[in-house]
Formats: sequence, structure tokens, C-alpha cells
Amino acid sequence: MKPVLLLIPGMLNTAQVWDGVADRLRDVAEVRVADVLTQPSITQMAREAWTQVADLPPGVPLVLCGFSMGGYVAIEMLAGPARKISALALLDTSARPESPEGAILREKTITAIGRDYSKVVDGVTQFATHATSREDAALMAQIREVMLGVDSETAIRQNRAIQDRSDHRALLARLDTPTLVICGREDKVTPPVLSEELAALIPGARLALIDNAGHMALMEQPASVAALIKTLL
Repeated sequence: MKPVLLLIPGMLNTAQVWDGVADRLRDVAEVRVADVLTQPSITQMAREAWTQVADLPPGVPLVLCGFSMGGYVAIEMLAGPARKISALALLDTSARPESPEGAILREKTITAIGRDYSKVVDGVTQFATHATSREDAALMAQIREVMLGVDSETAIRQNRAIQDRSDHRALLARLDTPTLVICGREDKVTPPVLSEELAALIPGARLALIDNAGHMALMEQPASVAALIKTLL
């Protein structure tokens, strides 16, 4: 019986953001990708994600893997009444709620998205990647395509959802689920210190830092990310 792996995209991501990872895992899992493009809150994204695995019979192992905003969604999924999961992977994300400083910066980002979304995407692709990735024109074009696949209205809605996310650190401190925390070693969006904090918070969690990767580790180093997730399957 293959486990089901539910991959949850981050902000400004179409499902394509997971392609390089998913293609390397289909031999060992039934891979599904959650929809986080239409809901106005992290809570509603989590509810929608649960509906995408509602057909699973009892006994089928379910592994959740959330990237960035998708990590917030995965954590929110655990806060509601639902089936038990077999394992959890949190990639380039954080357990912290929005800080006052973060809220101010996010308001500026929302304004910039409304003014010139393409310019914002250009900036994000540069900030969210490792220097070696930025030398790979094909990779950078793929990352930009994934982000521009999300329209500006959705991008603003996702920012608002992240801004209002809940603080579930107390829940994570009681979590009894095999957990893997992964982060690009050069992540400047959610730096490794946040992953170290997250791994320390969850009992028994493992931490893995990926070399030559920034925030977009799942596209920059998909083989490494897939190999790590495979250890949960």
C-alpha cells in the first residue's frame, strides 16, 4: 500500500512549484498537490487541503509536506479535527505568527503588488534564491513562471492570509508525529534560524539544511529535497 503524500505550495506558487520533487517520489507514494489559490485564510486553505484527502480509506498512510506558506497550512491542518497523519515535513517555513515588523513590511509588499506585480516577482526571484541558482537562466525562468502563474489579486489575498495566521507553537510542542524540518542553507525569506527553532520545538523532529539553496530549495535542489522527504515514506 503506497502512502499518500500531500504537497502544499507556498505563496505565489502554482502546483508546478513541486514538479521536480513530485516526479522523484511517484514511485514510492501517491502524490497529490493541495490548492491554496482561492481561499482567504490559512484556516480555509487547511480545510480545503483536508477535502483533497477525504477519500482515503482508513489505514492508508498520509504524509503532509508544506513549503513556506504551505507550512503554515500544514500546521493549521493539525489544529483541526481530522485523521491522524503518518509524518510531517516542513520546508522553508516558520512556527512564528506575524510580527509587528513583518506586518508593516507585508503592507508595503501588498501595495507594491497592486502597483507592479511583475516587478515584485522579479525582486522575489532574486531574493529567494542562492547565488548559483541566479546564474542558471532556465531555472530562474521556471521560478518566475511559477510565480507569475499566480495573479496579483491572489498574491494579495495570500499575503493577507499569512498576515492573519494563528500561533500554533503550543500544539507543535505536543506533537507526536515523525517530523522533518528542511531549509535552504541560504534562505533569506525564512532563515535557517527559524527552522532550527521549529525543529527544537517539535519533539523528536529532524533538521536538514540544504547546501546551494535559498528559500526556493524545492526548485533549486529538488533531488535533495525529494531524497529527504523519501525518508518519511
